[in-house]
Amino acid sequence: MNVKIFSKNNCIQCNMAKRFLNENHIPYEEVNIDSQPEMIDWLKEQGFQSVPVITSDAATVVGFRPDQLKQLAN
Repeated sequence: MNVKIFSKNNCIQCNMAKRFLNENHIPYEEVNIDSQPEMIDWLKEQGFQSVPVITSDAATVVGFRPDQLKQLAN
């Protein structure tokens, strides 16, 4: 499964989501919007106003939602 997390520096929810993914052995690609500001416009175009945004082939999760992130492990 192709999991991507959009995050930014000093974001507590982003850090918690990445920790959850790591602890559950879910591989992911991180896109940091502080180092890649061009991605902010893409996120806004998709209707997102905050990070973390975790996308996969199966679902999109906004914020730190362990109940929804568990579904990515399947």
